[in-house]
Parts: sequence; structure tokens; C-alpha cells
Amino acid sequence: MDVLIVEPLDPEVLDWLSARHAVRYAPELAPDPRAFRKAMWQARAVLIPPSVPLDNEALLQAPLLRAIGRLSAGAENIDLEACSRAGIEVVRPMTASATAEAEFVIGSLLQMLRRVPIVNAEGLLVGRELGDATLGIIGMAPAAKPLAQLLGAFGAEVLGYDPALHASDPLWARWRVRPTGLPDLFERCDGVAVMLTYFSRYRGLLGARFLSVAKPNQVLVSLAHSSLFDEAALAEALTQGRLAAAWFDSMEPGVMDPGRPLRHIDTLQITPHVASTTLQSRRRSAWDVARRIDEILGGKAAPAAAGVKPASADDLADLADGPAPA
Repeated sequence: MDVLIVEPLDPEVLDWLSARHAVRYAPELAPDPRAFRKAMWQARAVLIPPSVPLDNEALLQAPLLRAIGRLSAGAENIDLEACSRAGIEVVRPMTASATAEAEFVIGSLLQMLRRVPIVNAEGLLVGRELGDATLGIIGMAPAAKPLAQLLGAFGAEVLGYDPALHASDPLWARWRVRPTGLPDLFERCDGVAVMLTYFSRYRGLLGARFLSVAKPNQVLVSLAHSSLFDEAALAEALTQGRLAAAWFDSMEPGVMDPGRPLRHIDTLQITPHVASTTLQSRRRSAWDVARRIDEILGGKAAPAAAGVKPASADDLADLADGPAPA
């Protein structure tokens, strides 16, 4: 068996892969870890949903494995370090869902700005317009480009922060985003979109230091790992009015359990990873992953495209206060 597919897949893409490789299509294995690991023994590639974990122990039971496919851009439940040690490539569609995610952020911002009113100078409860707002993007993920374009079309001013990008990087100008530091971004923006790729050293990065200085009545939408946020600081910002509302499309299990700071906050909305899931993005993702797996198994694999090197902990500390000088 060449390819074990445990995630529902577009029939056309499945047929294309099946014509090139020995494929076992078995979505029923997803909720059965024991059966899934047994099936991995002879697989050279697997395609799995986020609900299926692949840790070092599981990889030891897959001696032939060369590729792990994921139709979403995230790497939840995949031990990336163990994959790297084993020479296994994790294949993800890094740009296929960019447009879908950008549209989701726009829709979320529009809803929160209009649905969560503020008190104006006349003492009336009113909504706000996106076109007259200053918006901040944290993390220059692929979706940041179409998001900046859409925000610009509305007439909004767009600020950005990414710890891995120098202030003089030409990407800022190409994407029409003005680089700045996190304190300035939170202090100036009416809305913030968080797309920063998560690394363990970023845990709790967005805490009281920044949320406490957020522009009053700021709204926030996050497509990033919720561990980027300090729970207590986020809860305080929402209850004290610094944040008028927040929308998370990804939240760690247990965050809303009894006794946790964010429980019962009615200005916090959570959706289950729906930003990247559209008819069009799902199809683009399937083709991207299938073609890359075909290259790897066919012996035609090219080196993965080099991305921006993540910032070190020291770099993060320096850049959090502002962009590096040109």
C-alpha cells in the first residue's frame, strides 16, 4: 500500500491518486487509533484529519512512511520534530485556504463592529464602519495578503507585526501593510486579526502587556492557536471593556471548562476551525496535497520551499517593542 487516506477526499482527487498509487481509502479508521496504527505499517504516505494524532510512538510503527498529508494548514496533533528526525515530510496546503481565511476575518470584523455597539458623543449606542477603521494584522501568514487587499478596498488603514520579518522587508510594501510594534498596533487599532504561526516560545505572548493598552472598544479575531493568548489577560480585557468583542476560530480543549477565566464571557465567540473550510479551498487543498504526495512517492520530490526562518526568543523580545530600524 502506498497511500492510506483517513480523511474524506474529493472523488476526483481520489481517483487521480488511485490511478498512480496503491490507495486504501478508510475514513472509518479516524476514530480508531489502534486500527489506524496497524494500517500504517505498510503505508508510504498517509492523509489524516486534525483529529488523528501522530506522535513519535505512532511513527515508530510506520517504518515505510515518507509523507503525512493534511488538508488544513495547521499541524495540530502532529509531532513535527519527530517527523523531521525520521525524514518524513508533512505536506500542508499553505496557501490554498488564504482567500477563505481572509474573507472569514472580514466577515467577523464586520459583524463585531456592527453587532457590538459603542456609545457615541451623543450618548447613543451605534455600530462602526470598517472603512473608517485602523486594522492590525499579527502574523504575515499567506492569508494576510488577500486580507490586506480587502481591507484596503474598504478604505481601512492596515498595520502589521511579525516577529520574523524585518521592518525593511519588501513584503510589507508589496502587501500594503505598515510594519509596527505590538504596543503601537494594539494602541492604535480598532480591530486586530491574529494569524501568527504558533511556536512554544510564543505561548502567552499576547498577554496583559499588550491587551491592557488596547484601544478602547477594540475587536479581535484570531485564526491562530489560542495558546498565543494569556487566558486571564484576555478575560480581563473583555470584561473591563478594552476589548468590545473577540472571535476565535480555534480554541484549545478545556478553555471553557468551569473555573477557567474565559467561561461565561458573552462577548467571546468561538467557531470550530471553519475559516479555512469552503468548497473552493477544500478542493484547492486536496489537489495541492495530492500532487505533492505523488511527487514524493514518485521519486520526484523537490526540496520544500524555504519559508521565513522563525525568530529566536531574543529576536522576539527585541521586535515586540517595534520594527527593527532600516
